[in-house]
Amino acid sequence: LKEDQAPLILIQDSDSKKFLKEQVEAGQIVAWLKDYFDGKLTPFRKSEPIPEANNEPVKVVVADNIHDVVFKSGKNVLIEFYAPWCGHCKKLAPILDEAAATLQSEEDVVIAKIDATANDVPGEFDVQGYPTLYFVTPSGKKVSYEGGRTADEIVDYIKKNKETAGQAAAAATEKAAEPAATEPLKDEL
Repeated sequence: LKEDQAPLILIQDSDSKKFLKEQVEAGQIVAWLKDYFDGKLTPFRKSEPIPEANNEPVKVVVADNIHDVVFKSGKNVLIEFYAPWCGHCKKLAPILDEAAATLQSEEDVVIAKIDATANDVPGEFDVQGYPTLYFVTPSGKKVSYEGGRTADEIVDYIKKNKETAGQAAAAATEKAAEPAATEPLKDEL
């Protein structure tokens, strides 16, 4: 939070959604709280600005575009949640750069990173330490990456586990059909 935002009110609910009122004055508090309890407020999300240029092999992701890059891009994404001060993250950075450069010709693969200290981490990811890596397929399958930490091991993992466009489409069709298959049969007389 920045000094020009103060005084402020911040509520974090049980779902970890945050609601922020900046430069609050005493007369605004009751109305703002009423709007909160009535569900009229939009949650606040801490995010760095979306990068204007993202030309490096490892793509920079922020809270405001993580869903677009990871879940909606139709690509296989290896994403690193890192902290700039983390020694293990600094050691992993050139390895991810090498893996991303190796996979640059694979149009259906993205290696990305997000500074988890400057951006809110979406609830879909469990980040307890740094670096934390997840592999997400176009169909939305999400796996915590616990594999080797060399460029070759990362590249091999991605090549073995990535989905093709056809596999992603089949998984989406199967997922769409699941609710119909799980509905109980109704015996009407």
